[in-house]
Amino acid sequence: MKKLLSAAGSIVMLLAASPVALAADAMSLTLNWTPTADHAPIYYAKSQGWYSQAGIDLNIEAGKGSAVSAQRVGTGGAELGISDLPTAIQAKGKGADIKAVMVIYANSPQGFYWLKSSGIAGPKDFSGHKIGNPPGDAARLMWPAFAKRVGLDPASVTFVNVSPQAKVAALKSKSVDIISDFYNEHDLKAREFGSDLGFQPWRDAGMNVYGNSLIVNGAYLSKNGAQVKKFVAVTQRAYDACVKSFDPCLQALTASVSGLTPDNQRDQWNRIKQLMRDDTTTKVALGAFDDKRVKADYELVSSLIGIDKPYDPATLYTNEFLDKAVRMAPK
Repeated sequence: MKKLLSAAGSIVMLLAASPVALAADAMSLTLNWTPTADHAPIYYAKSQGWYSQAGIDLNIEAGKGSAVSAQRVGTGGAELGISDLPTAIQAKGKGADIKAVMVIYANSPQGFYWLKSSGIAGPKDFSGHKIGNPPGDAARLMWPAFAKRVGLDPASVTFVNVSPQAKVAALKSKSVDIISDFYNEHDLKAREFGSDLGFQPWRDAGMNVYGNSLIVNGAYLSKNGAQVKKFVAVTQRAYDACVKSFDPCLQALTASVSGLTPDNQRDQWNRIKQLMRDDTTTKVALGAFDDKRVKADYELVSSLIGIDKPYDPATLYTNEFLDKAVRMAPK
């Protein structure tokens, strides 16, 4: 009888402790936008049980823009997030407690699209026109820097709120004259508009800043460094696996997210691989930041937009959790 009571007591204690243990291992990741091909590796790793095996109960939340995800992570609303790095630079200057732990886009994915038939030949013709994009979009936050770089008055355009899914329709209906979008979706617009499509990638206009990056809440990182290290290791491994073979990753993505067209997602991934590749990700580690580039991005944001409370850009990021043996394949 005593043995039974002892066993029962042990079970009660275990059950009582379980919720606490699960809560400690739970991690929430806020995406920059709704899930598409660039998030496929995360869904693939989750479907394979890699996060679970590492002791991580990962919850993936759709996002509403880099500014929102940076703010959410910075205030502790989520442990992890994905945010455009210049947006994260600004957010940290506003007091967001964040640190970047892995870069996804080593090259800027940002670009502007328009119809040549509208009379627009390039960015210098943007004055007096409407640009359609979501209010939390990184391109809108970075517009003053882009405008100054190409010689425009930042106030010379009008921004119109357009959801990511409605950008192409808005351009086609001419309710806006220009849209901002990631290079991932280039093929979709090229098929829709053909030779009438005008395109200006930011990276060809002297604005090749780092793009989407994984960020973590600073307070969470200081207390849970080992857990963050596990998350980064799994995520880096997943991106490497998807670079080598995308079909399993695509299957995991479409099984979890409805409304995606597989062919479009394959096209996106081919563009994403281009954005992931630079000298640092091929020679140091997949996902690694370059010190000089981060500093240059910080100085660009500081000089052309401004940072509320300046800080040392070296405190914005770390490569310490990346496996140097995992590198982006050369072209």
